[in-house]
Amino acid sequence: MRISNVASAFPEHYYPQPFLCEALKKFWHGQLNHPELLDRLHSHSCIDGRYLALPVDAYYNLTTWGQANNAWIECAQDLGQQALSSALDGAGLTPQDIDALFVVSVTGIASPSLDARLVNRLGLSPRVKRIPIFGLGCVAGAAGIARAADYVRAFPKHVAALLSVELCSLTIQKDDISMANLISAGLFGDGAAAVLVNGSERATLGPEIVATRSVFYPQTEHIMGWDISEKGFQIVLSPDLPALIVEHLGRDVDSFLADLGLARHDIGSWILHTGGPKILEATATALGLPREALDASWECLRRVGNLSSASVLLVLEEVFKRRRPEAGTYSLLSAMGPGFCSELVLLRWNG
Repeated sequence: MRISNVASAFPEHYYPQPFLCEALKKFWHGQLNHPELLDRLHSHSCIDGRYLALPVDAYYNLTTWGQANNAWIECAQDLGQQALSSALDGAGLTPQDIDALFVVSVTGIASPSLDARLVNRLGLSPRVKRIPIFGLGCVAGAAGIARAADYVRAFPKHVAALLSVELCSLTIQKDDISMANLISAGLFGDGAAAVLVNGSERATLGPEIVATRSVFYPQTEHIMGWDISEKGFQIVLSPDLPALIVEHLGRDVDSFLADLGLARHDIGSWILHTGGPKILEATATALGLPREALDASWECLRRVGNLSSASVLLVLEEVFKRRRPEAGTYSLLSAMGPGFCSELVLLRWNG
């Protein structure tokens, strides 16, 4: 099983972080007792700017969840088509080569689901297997690769595609000025990414998926997720999250690697979900890594912010196309998300 290509796609609307900070002050005008708090949060985000699904002024006119979700459906189709087409072109494949399509998102819903809406747009086979996955949040990029690997392990002649589309800006809540929502509004952005996973009987030069592991942490549902009401998705984000990462991640990685006869020092590159500054710092602490070991993650956070499930796929693209390790190098790809849970994917590069 190998990853044959990775590609991303973004909306046309890009805004510098200071501009978005001022836009949010206008959005919550009269509700914030201390507007300068947004300045501090944004200045500490380590983000230069973010892409938005809509022009910034359009968000002032979104008054219902239905309006926001309709915008999600339209933009998600466009970005999904762009990301998948780019991934296929780069791998020398056609839409008809996709045997299974996994689609992950936690920022909008549709039925028919997004994967179904892309069949005609892309010219996918009418026999393609469609697997839409909702609710995994930030972990879904890594989990999606793992599930695609499971699929091609059973069907070694097949190609599985993973598509992540996250339009986090469309979940913004007008009446929520909680610290969790203020932080997320300064951190999350919009975008999509696609990954192609080839079975062992489909030749490709991409990195081998050696093994995967899922880990669930009981009694942690309160750490991250959505409260869903008639107003849409309201962020749940516990301040205990960094401590949970420090407590669990290092031990889980060590156990996973030990079962494969490896240890942390055998990992030549780290492909980790961007999260945010505190999450990346907690991850480095948990794994005993210097900051520079996570340079690819910090760079993706700087450029576009946190894209939920798509974030770790952007880091994979950064490594795949610009920081490609030497042949034989192991990489650990990992993300964490609602549940609370983690997903680990061990890769080995072939040059």
